[in-house]
Amino acid sequence: MSDIITLKGINKIYGTTVKTQVLYDVDLSFGEGTFSSIIGASGSGKSTLLNIIGTLDQPTSGEVSISGRNTREMDKNALAELRNRTIGFIFQFHYLLPEFTARENVLLPYRIHDVHPPKEARDWADELLNLVGLSKVANNRATNMSGGQQQRTAIARALVNRPRLILADEPTGNLDSDSTENIYDLLRNINARFGTTFIIVTHDQRIAEKTDRIVEVKDGKIHLDIIR
Repeated sequence: MSDIITLKGINKIYGTTVKTQVLYDVDLSFGEGTFSSIIGASGSGKSTLLNIIGTLDQPTSGEVSISGRNTREMDKNALAELRNRTIGFIFQFHYLLPEFTARENVLLPYRIHDVHPPKEARDWADELLNLVGLSKVANNRATNMSGGQQQRTAIARALVNRPRLILADEPTGNLDSDSTENIYDLLRNINARFGTTFIIVTHDQRIAEKTDRIVEVKDGKIHLDIIR
């Protein structure tokens, strides 16, 4: 199995006058098609690590390679293209545009490179909405959907450009226990159906224990790395 993500010697320091080191010499890799979780206490560095993996933040030192490409050698435009084409993001807050319908929100990442999506893109968006169980509310505005429906719309949006990697930061943090289980089952189904790699940051131990690999971050270092 080839690695889609490789981190080598990752350090992250915030501040110039008063420096705060958040990550210390992190070496980590994730294989194609794997389903992993990152856990740790608040302030442990796990969300910073996820942001560096997703190129939303840059390490102070060290290398991040995605599909064999060293991100330090890529300019801002190339990184933006990489994020749009290769990585899908799911956050604790869905960040849907309230004046847009579910379908329009799903198509937003596609519109970044083509403001007028062709029929095949629109059909794919509809297929994704069906996959996440939202066909009946595809034309509902975000404000007219439940929290679970909004989060499932965000998942479909993350998939619209057919990314190889999905990064999820507390994707069930605002949901009740039943919705949490439904979202987890949905992510697992996507992983199995499309071979999409998942890396999930979570405080929910029940969710972490269902993943194939648990990486625990403690005080900015990899404390445990358990493959199940």
